[in-house]
Amino acid sequence: MDYLEVLQSYNLSTLQWTAISFAVFLLGVAKAGVKGLGIIIVIILAFVFGEKASTGVLLPMLIAADILAVVYYNRHTQWEYIKKLMPWMIIGVLIGVWVGNDISEVLFKRIMAIIIIVSVLIMFYTEKRQSSTIPKNKVFSSSVGFLAGFTTMVGNLAGPISNIYFLATRLPKNEFIGTAAWLFFIINVFKLPFHFLIWNTVTKDTLILNSALVPVVLIGFFLGAYIVKLITNVNYRRFILIVTALGGLVMLFR
Repeated sequence: MDYLEVLQSYNLSTLQWTAISFAVFLLGVAKAGVKGLGIIIVIILAFVFGEKASTGVLLPMLIAADILAVVYYNRHTQWEYIKKLMPWMIIGVLIGVWVGNDISEVLFKRIMAIIIIVSVLIMFYTEKRQSSTIPKNKVFSSSVGFLAGFTTMVGNLAGPISNIYFLATRLPKNEFIGTAAWLFFIINVFKLPFHFLIWNTVTKDTLILNSALVPVVLIGFFLGAYIVKLITNVNYRRFILIVTALGGLVMLFR
């Protein structure tokens, strides 16, 4: 089939194309640094394509947006945090590949929602205390890394977990975004072969669909980068906390 025939084979309605385009636009905005939108994106794509299939549709677009973020925020990257999280994220991804077909999606989402909400409450408490202590406990970083790796493989839901970690480290806005950009670019590329070869959720047809949506990612990214410039560090932290908490609630009651 040629390019247009592949797109037509999805039999998507105008409403579905609009929803997908909106989700992909939000993806660009989120990768530019307006964090906390990931759960909305996942929900929209899951509604259109189904839970597991949507992870394969989303992944190549995540990588495309990661590349933009890495180029744009590269100078702000703090590699020490990536080195702490990456080994545990890889373990989490590998276990996610193994159990991804067996775990109950409903149970998984509810457990993760509870973890996210509890974590956000803890972060609100530390914000209120205005503590300047940065967590250096290896158990904290390894736990966050493992959970982020597992959740990003099973449902592209690592955003809230990583948000909590980077908020806890008290990285400034641009360092937060730049470090997260490299972290997820590396782990998303690592995930790609598993989607190709084991889950079969990334195919030639899904890549053609992705190519039609990449321009929307670009528009979202540059708008998001402009928005981030207008937000102060303090307000940025508050925004991430609120949106992450709302995302946890959406996941819990979805």
